Amino acid sequence: MDRLYWLNQIQPQDRPQVGDKAFYLSNFMQRGYPVVNGFVISAQVLRQFLATLNSRSLVANIPYSSLHLDVNDWRQLQQVAQRLRQEMLTGTIPPQWINEIVTATQQWQTNQVIFRPSLALSTLTPADKNPSGLLDAVFCSRNPEAMATALKRSWSQLFRAKSLVYWQSIGINLQQIDLAILIQPIQNAIASGVLYTTSRTAAWTIEATTGLGIAITQGDILPDIYHIHPQTGTVIEKHLGHKTLAHNFHHPHPKSPQKILSADTDIITYILEETEQNQYALSEQHLQQIITLGNQILTETTEDFTIKWTISDTSPTPQLHLTQISYPLIPTTPHQSPNPLIIKGIGASPGTVTAKAHLITTTQQPPEQINQKIILVAPNIPPHWLPSLKNLAGIITTQGGLTSHAAILARELGIPAIVSAPNATSLIQHQEQIFLDGDTGEIYRITLPNQPNQPNQPNQTPNTPQPVITNTPVISTQLLVNLSQPQTLERVQNLPIDGVGLLRSELMLLNILEGQHPQNWLINNRQSELLEKWSQQIIQIAHAFAPRPVYYRSLDWRSPELPSLTHPSATAHSHHQKLGLRGTFSYISDPTIFEIELTALATVQQAGYSNINLILPFVRSVGEFSFCQTKVDQAGLTQDPQFQLWIMAEVPSVIFLLPEYIKAGIQGIAIGTNDLTQLLLGVDREQGQMSRTLNERHPAVMKAVFQLIHTAKSANIPCSICGQAPVTHPQIIDHLVQWGITSICVEPEAVSRTWEAIARAEQRLILAAARNQLANYK
Repeated sequence: MDRLYWLNQIQPQDRPQVGDKAFYLSNFMQRGYPVVNGFVISAQVLRQFLATLNSRSLVANIPYSSLHLDVNDWRQLQQVAQRLRQEMLTGTIPPQWINEIVTATQQWQTNQVIFRPSLALSTLTPADKNPSGLLDAVFCSRNPEAMATALKRSWSQLFRAKSLVYWQSIGINLQQIDLAILIQPIQNAIASGVLYTTSRTAAWTIEATTGLGIAITQGDILPDIYHIHPQTGTVIEKHLGHKTLAHNFHHPHPKSPQKILSADTDIITYILEETEQNQYALSEQHLQQIITLGNQILTETTEDFTIKWTISDTSPTPQLHLTQISYPLIPTTPHQSPNPLIIKGIGASPGTVTAKAHLITTTQQPPEQINQKIILVAPNIPPHWLPSLKNLAGIITTQGGLTSHAAILARELGIPAIVSAPNATSLIQHQEQIFLDGDTGEIYRITLPNQPNQPNQPNQTPNTPQPVITNTPVISTQLLVNLSQPQTLERVQNLPIDGVGLLRSELMLLNILEGQHPQNWLINNRQSELLEKWSQQIIQIAHAFAPRPVYYRSLDWRSPELPSLTHPSATAHSHHQKLGLRGTFSYISDPTIFEIELTALATVQQAGYSNINLILPFVRSVGEFSFCQTKVDQAGLTQDPQFQLWIMAEVPSVIFLLPEYIKAGIQGIAIGTNDLTQLLLGVDREQGQMSRTLNERHPAVMKAVFQLIHTAKSANIPCSICGQAPVTHPQIIDHLVQWGITSICVEPEAVSRTWEAIARAEQRLILAAARNQLANYK
């Protein structure tokens, strides 16, 4: 094995062997910054290890193979990824290598070490150098067997499914990748987190949690957030996170409940006391230490940066340590200050893109068909615009929230989007080049020099090319997907999902209405044409997922949203009503369109698709349900024994009347947390400022969700949840699974992380049950 590289001795020429993460840390350590010393196992060692494997092994051929994969075939991807990783994990590391590594750690007093992957990607473009979240740190005890396993686990992450997708998406072969491993001693942490700087004039952001930082990287908690003024170091505002648990090597209160995170580590997970959950992870002293550290780094770099930090529980004085420093994906002008932050809104659909802004200051008229890859900037995106916006590179609105139709459609189509960006239409100039970050909600002005040969195309980073499950534990809770656009079928139908939990009919129908309300089609004697188009849209989706179920939610248009599609008999006053004639009440007022809708569903059944089911929206009373149930019977839908009729549980009255609905004949419920939350809390989800307080974790909302699940479970009917809550707050999935939810429905981009969250929640339940059984046995 080639020699080990100690952090305090690494030289510039060593960078290809030690990787970027270790190189940056070494650089800052040698300048006196608080970095824990450690050593790097060079990238060459991985090459040597691959050479020791069987020559017929798939992994052994990696240095000579580009390993072309069809990343859209998730089953093949999983099979190849699992085979590659299995070969890595079952290989044998030469004993002399392990002895050398263990000997190097003997000078450390702590028994725990961390393996940090450090990629050497110097041949790639700046936007590809920081594949955040691709490779995880691995923890282990300081003994030969554990360290050998940890090293192989660290290396094998190169071949996880999401890693293989990433390498292919940025157009590089595996033989171009050099992976080094930084090993450092690690101790219990009081707090850990991240400091983000965006520009020298915009506020910095600090995320913090109790214990080790894996609680943030795994999405187990919502961290505390601090917004910092960069010049003065003062806290502009702060928000208490939702920290229910922490990870560490030992519990500060040993008698409290805890569990081992995995069999390969000594880390334990424990529930925080209620007082700890209700207080910030950082003391004022530690917060100021982090701000001071950021300002020190700022004096030595011309670029924005992100640092990860931890406060170790050392005696007698806790110590702040810098654990990672990286630089942004935002392009910067060479030898000039970074691009200025224009404005910050709410990140509504993930992904980043650089393109020209297309400014629209009024929503009175829909834009012409947009074929260029531009970023549309507008006050809001009325739903009737949506059919013409599918080629957009990005969306920015000054109004709206995470659950607005524009945000929903952007997530489904994979378009980066930001909503509630105040004054965006006045601060952004038409046709100027801007950078949009749909994850952070930030918008930057690009000031690159003119390049005559540069094509006029957006510079878009990979926006999760295909949602991928990185490992495939079996889950019992059904995972379903929200859908509305048939053109997304190719991207989602092969995902490991159990079907479509919410087919949003109103957004689907906009594709065929030609800007007219369905009632206008009837007035113009086009009922047969409308019925045919409607049926074909549903058949496309039913066929793609058969035999998996598709839950079609019938039309739920709110009159204020569709000024150009207003019912011909609607009054001008109705345009200003907030809720309008929503849901099943509108069917009672005028059943004509609902009857055509049911006929379209019956046509789908007659075409041989028995996997289509119906969810009634915004049901306010049992009488409304009974009216619709009669219409469903008259349409002949219930003649198919597989057909199910559900209701949306989104109006608070359903919480109290659910037993009566069950007696009346509903066969399942879908909890719509978007409307349920706004109606319980009196918060308008479409107003950006108010949407920041739209808290699905509010005790009233969580109690309502619990009551609905409990009642459904007692009546032995299925209960799904299909609002934004499980995506925005993945930690509530633990509660949902524990309470007995039968299915969770999310947008396509959230499938991967929701699968993993469900698997973790179910594993925790199994572990708790096993421990209880063991305790009873004893």
